[in-house]
Amino acid sequence: MIKQTHLNSSHRAASARMVDFGGWDMPVNYGSQVNEHHAVRKDAGMFDVSHMCVIDVQSKEAGAPRAFLRYLLANNVDKLETSGRALYSCLLKEDGGVLDDLIVYFIDETFFRIVVNAGTAEKDYAWFLLQRDRVAPNCTITPRRDLSMIAVQGKNARAKVWAVLPQTKAATEPLRPFSAAFVGDYFVARTGYTGEDGFEIAAPHDLIVALWANLIKAQVAPCGLGARDTLRLEAGMNLYGQDMDETVTPLEAGLSWTVDLKSERDFIGKNALIQQKPAFTLLGLVLTDTGGVLRSHQRVHTDHGEGEITSGTFSPTLNRSIALARLPIQTKEGDTVTVSVRDKKLSAKVVRVPFAKNGAPLIQL
Repeated sequence: MIKQTHLNSSHRAASARMVDFGGWDMPVNYGSQVNEHHAVRKDAGMFDVSHMCVIDVQSKEAGAPRAFLRYLLANNVDKLETSGRALYSCLLKEDGGVLDDLIVYFIDETFFRIVVNAGTAEKDYAWFLLQRDRVAPNCTITPRRDLSMIAVQGKNARAKVWAVLPQTKAATEPLRPFSAAFVGDYFVARTGYTGEDGFEIAAPHDLIVALWANLIKAQVAPCGLGARDTLRLEAGMNLYGQDMDETVTPLEAGLSWTVDLKSERDFIGKNALIQQKPAFTLLGLVLTDTGGVLRSHQRVHTDHGEGEITSGTFSPTLNRSIALARLPIQTKEGDTVTVSVRDKKLSAKVVRVPFAKNGAPLIQL
């Protein structure tokens, strides 16, 4: 049976177009996907991300959750020294393939909070338990399905959240990006998936339903999966299941910056990554020809061999088609490549990502 978030009736009352997204009934848009995209880039928009799963790792023994996550994750949680600080990391198999990408928050030495993707939540939880039983039996792993979560994004997002939840301002205004704070029943993180500033807010279901309604009154635009995808692609952010999965290591998914191979710390998949000689890398493409749109699985022809687009779309901010592509590792920014679009071969330029941030394009052609 398809799952529903606690905001489902709110989406339907707003005439959202709903689809099955990884087993969840989720809104694609509320009318114009492009308008929703521009709302986030220019003002403030919000997304229901309650299908994602909050997982708490705790122990009565101080230091035990850190030791467990030090082994579990490719990035090093020892970077997290201040309460509320967050870290982006991949969760790897022994062969280095990516089980998921996630964000981990350090609360204190007895408590870390993790947010994982919706489609991998059950698999991730089972993997956490398997590894916990092997190396950290004194840790408890708790999926927090008692919480809903929304993301409020855009240059005016934080101000509009404070207007609706003034009690959160004192604790959250000083937050640096990739930090979070508990404010009563609200967990407010200055993180997001759009390339814009804002908050991701987790709280009990009834509080999030009320917050959603009040943010609409504050002129925050409800946004669906369509705008979320164009925004994250403009921001150069990977999507699990498209840009990386269990068959790809982070070294070939443009995520080597999230892997700590310098410290002596051991972690799951480390040996496989040390032995790997990456043949591909993930880079950005901007279509320079007309007559098509870049899409996933299209073949890319370079001077060094063939690659493949992993994610592609039309960018409302650049007014051009853009993509992330897994290309031969010799490919460099500035190279010109061709892409097979149906029966045509169209030219594209290899560029540095992100394509857009803080409301403006970053690519000059």
